Amino acid sequence: MQRQLVYNATEGAGKGIMMDIIWKPEEIEARSMEIIEQHVEELKLPALEKMVIKRVVHSTGDPALIPDICIHPDACQEGIRAIVKGAAVFTDVNMTRAGINEDRLRRYGGSIHCTISEPGVSEAAARWGISRAAASMRLWGPGLDQAMVVIGNAPTALFELLAMMEESSIKPALLIAVPVGFVGAVESKEKLIAAHPVPYITLRGTRGGSPIAAAIVNALLYSLD
Repeated sequence: MQRQLVYNATEGAGKGIMMDIIWKPEEIEARSMEIIEQHVEELKLPALEKMVIKRVVHSTGDPALIPDICIHPDACQEGIRAIVKGAAVFTDVNMTRAGINEDRLRRYGGSIHCTISEPGVSEAAARWGISRAAASMRLWGPGLDQAMVVIGNAPTALFELLAMMEESSIKPALLIAVPVGFVGAVESKEKLIAAHPVPYITLRGTRGGSPIAAAIVNALLYSLD
């Protein structure tokens, strides 16, 4: 459904500008994906990887991210396999958890976990001298094996998980790691890419964040439709 709107622009006041506004959310999303497709149609990638990339662009409104999205060749298939098996999803922060479509995940028997705000985590973080996000990873320990781990905010959580994988047999089914920021984010993601101990999806550079992390999980969930 479209409706025309006329308004006065800040420049050239008094001149009316006609706009066609799309009001229905499903139409907005469909049109957005059509526009994004123009940015990815030339990519020589499997359909699932293109879907993930489109969701990342959709969540940020920034096609410039595309060259920095790194997807391990096995990542999407392993992520789908984990979802269908009802694997647990562990997130670094509650904002990442909130963005994931939990209803869709539950259809396959999955569950989402985030303990960063629990009192025991704060106490452990203080005792170990690490961040709460990192302490969450350490406390989950073997529970992360064959789970989906989603890090959208904290590079310390990624550093901790990589260390745990080096020191033990813990191996998540899929690691989605897009921590954001200027301290540790770049280094943690480059360490993941260099080590590639598990199938992963990441975003090089300082950019990232919980909306991107959640969008990647949702892309895998929606692909099952």
